[in-house]
Amino acid sequence: MESVGSLVGSPWIYAVVALSVLLDVFLPVLPSGVLVITAATAAAASTAAYVPDMLILTLCAATASVLGDLVAYRLAWRGGPRLDRAIARSRRLRSAQERLGAALARGGGGLVVLARFAPAGRSVVSLGAGAARHRARDFLPWSALAGLSWAGYSVALGYFGGQWLGATWLATAVSVGALFAAGAGAAYLMRRPRPSQAQAR
Repeated sequence: MESVGSLVGSPWIYAVVALSVLLDVFLPVLPSGVLVITAATAAAASTAAYVPDMLILTLCAATASVLGDLVAYRLAWRGGPRLDRAIARSRRLRSAQERLGAALARGGGGLVVLARFAPAGRSVVSLGAGAARHRARDFLPWSALAGLSWAGYSVALGYFGGQWLGATWLATAVSVGALFAAGAGAAYLMRRPRPSQAQAR
């Protein structure tokens, strides 16, 4: 926590958070959520002269999330037949593509927001939207809402954890646990069959 605290006491924290969030659409193993929470926790309990602003930290993470989604979306859009074949071989990608298409066609993109909290869900949905050639104006507003919701939730977890428990690993662990719980819930809801599918069985 001390090393993170020294990073938090520098403007570089914004760049590190942005880069981590931007890249984790391609490398879901990157602990971007943990980094955002840890930064917010350390900042909430910090007495240093320089303390990251919670609003700026939230907007930084949200903006990086949308930019990462857009890059993945455009790469998948231009992926061509090879990417189409890869998606056809993946039941998860195929299912996400179909569900996303149906959601966007109905004028709702709640799936995009939900997927942002699920492990690797952001990657699946962004690549699926691009590969299926969904219109950017249908996808990006929901991506922005998803990024802002996720960033706001993560920063709030870190902030309140730091306020209640101080800048300790316990505060970070509790906050990260809450983030993982939200991810598990989102993954469950994404896997749950729609009413039409349940009736078909």
